[in-house]
Amino acid sequence: MFQDAPIYHQLIAERGDVPARVRDAATDIQRRLEDVMRTGRPSAAFEPGPPPPGAVPGPHSALPPGQYPPR
Repeated sequence: MFQDAPIYHQLIAERGDVPARVRDAATDIQRRLEDVMRTGRPSAAFEPGPPPPGAVPGPHSALPPGQYPPR
């Protein structure tokens, strides 16, 4: 696609192959979404785990107090 564009090769050398990383991330997201659509449930990778060190435990800040999604 950009074989004759020296600036593209310079950007790849400086920043890494961002388009390839984006494609890989999109493929991973698509695979996970297909799994959810097929099974109706997220894989274990989407299950909440223990909070990271230093994190304040508690309800998700985007939800009002006392209103949690069903599990």
